[in-house]
Amino acid sequence: MLISFEGIDGSGKSTQARLLADALAARGQQVRRVREPGGADLPERVRTLLLDPALAIADRAELLLFSAARAQLVEEVIRPALASGETVIADRFYDSTTAYQGGGRGLADEAWLDAFHGFVTGGLAPARTYCIDVPLAVASRRRAGEQADRMEASGDAFYQRVRMAYLALAARQPKRIVVLDGTLSPEALHEQILADLDAFA
Repeated sequence: MLISFEGIDGSGKSTQARLLADALAARGQQVRRVREPGGADLPERVRTLLLDPALAIADRAELLLFSAARAQLVEEVIRPALASGETVIADRFYDSTTAYQGGGRGLADEAWLDAFHGFVTGGLAPARTYCIDVPLAVASRRRAGEQADRMEASGDAFYQRVRMAYLALAARQPKRIVVLDGTLSPEALHEQILADLDAFA
């Protein structure tokens, strides 16, 4: 099973991905946790480029770089892990492109992006997606004191568009995407995710 975590930077999604991976492993499941962009040699190199604040990357190039990293991650890591019976937990997947490049950057429409994601992943889709939703002020406060990467330096208006794109996407795909209140404590949020996944599985 492929499970993905989504949300704006500072939402707490990475913490929840780690907590879920640890919990499933403690139950005896074989778990592979990956991040986007990254998770393998080529995607990690692309990540370095994408997050470099010194680089000016055109919006369309940004979309294609994220997607190239994803295509490699799917073929090199995710598909083999799923084939061997592992549960794969992804800290971001293609919904990030829909929200960040589609909503945030205003590139392409949902139908085009849906078809494009299918091409990039060879039709692979998450069975369950947890979208951790937080107000911008909360996310900004959590990121305070950290050096902003290129994406994080995009500004509040950008992140508001990204957040709204995530919520719109969840409204379109309620059977797959579960929106959760990211202002809850990490422990409370983790319990909600475990309960939902147990009921889903």
